[in-house]
Amino acid sequence: MEFLTEHGLDIFTTILGLLYIYYEYRASIWVWLLGILMPLIDIYLFSTNGMYAYAFISLVFALVAVYGVLNWKYGGKNHTERQITCMTFKKICRYMIAMLIIFGITYEILVTFTDSEIPVLDSFTTAASFVGVFALAYKYVEQWIVWIVVDIISVIMFIQQGLPFRAGLYALYVLIAVAGYRKWKSMAKTFQ
Repeated sequence: MEFLTEHGLDIFTTILGLLYIYYEYRASIWVWLLGILMPLIDIYLFSTNGMYAYAFISLVFALVAVYGVLNWKYGGKNHTERQITCMTFKKICRYMIAMLIIFGITYEILVTFTDSEIPVLDSFTTAASFVGVFALAYKYVEQWIVWIVVDIISVIMFIQQGLPFRAGLYALYVLIAVAGYRKWKSMAKTFQ
């Protein structure tokens, strides 16, 4: 019982996370409904484990999920369903610049205003996740590459912060992200 008390929320959000990645892999709009619910729970989970930037990005994820569901449904030509596409080099550069700016701001906030024990990793994963979720909202294939990097680093962070189930989930996310990249890449070819 003590185990469930200590890890219950981590287990529950891990189950939600498995459903989330399943729907993301399938490019199903249901990913966004879980993208609203899971981050709202994660805000509490991460903030109580000293992962303040992750807690903040969870709030952003919930807000972006509302945008994502609308963009997937009506963001295509003539307000039709958005199709999977690849980013242009120019778009990749813009996303990278945005990530560096978000990283710098997040890092400065963490070291100045919090007692974060992992400000560099927390800031990086937050910045990259911010970019990744927006790339997902636009159905860019390259969002999977972002998630592969974020997920590998997150496994390390979650182990360090005593969240073993979330670490296991993110290890699985790495494998699914590789498969998702391949699947979305082949699906994008049919729409170009």
